[in-house]
Amino acid sequence: MITLKEWMELVDYKITEGSDYFTNIAGLYSLSSWNGEQDGYSFFVAFDPAGDQKVYTVEVCDYKNKRAYRLKDPLIVLDNKAWDECDFVDLESDDDFIEKALAIRDGENYDTRVVIPLDLSEKECYNLMKMAHDRDMTFNDFVGMIVENYIIKIPREKDE
Repeated sequence: MITLKEWMELVDYKITEGSDYFTNIAGLYSLSSWNGEQDGYSFFVAFDPAGDQKVYTVEVCDYKNKRAYRLKDPLIVLDNKAWDECDFVDLESDDDFIEKALAIRDGENYDTRVVIPLDLSEKECYNLMKMAHDRDMTFNDFVGMIVENYIIKIPREKDE
């Protein structure tokens, strides 16, 4: 999870609102940063103001493209709705969140796919590289195809 300092740097220390944050974890506080434009963006962070100021969730909303992303601690229970017509996309990687947040803030195009961190042994990585090479694919494209096929297969297995 990113730190409060990293979040503050993402918003250039521009805070537009702050309040107590009520969820299943008591004592949290939230800060928001909105650029003031209807088709603009907003950032949000909820953290524990006591002690080490642990961050429990960070969000970025891209109103222009009707997209919303967040990183959250697994202990926190949150609704998936960002606003009326938009659900949050939960991200898995700090770097993915930061990359998307910076692009949204700067009005740049960004990759809407979710980065999934994989922990592979050297042997597994080598075998996957060989398999990708045999199919004349890049390693990233090959692993992406495997993950997509697995995700598509999951709902069918649950229905059976």
